[in-house]
Amino acid sequence: MAKHRIYTMSVAKVYPHYVTKAEKKGRTKSEVDEIIRWLTGYSQEKLEVQLENETDFETFFVEAPRMNPSRNLIKGVVCGVRVEDIEEPIMQEIRYLDKLIDELAKGKAMEKILRK
Repeated sequence: MAKHRIYTMSVAKVYPHYVTKAEKKGRTKSEVDEIIRWLTGYSQEKLEVQLENETDFETFFVEAPRMNPSRNLIKGVVCGVRVEDIEEPIMQEIRYLDKLIDELAKGKAMEKILRK
């Protein structure tokens, strides 16, 4: 079975859309970065390197320093699919990130987004 094209897409191509989505709702780029760091364990510096290198989504998540163990608390629907029901691990990680950005854009408090 062929990989979904999102796997080979550069995170750097989608990242500005995450930031724009957040900023349109009065949130900040630093909050987007905080969410990504919380989910993946990347430091700010390493996140910026991944963006500069135009790392694809699959590599970005496979090489993530420490996927947050609390990410399994992320529930809900993204693109018409319940994130907790996605069986393909990398796709689930991508959709977890999408869901967190959606929550940010909807005005949810960072403490709740980060499952604290």
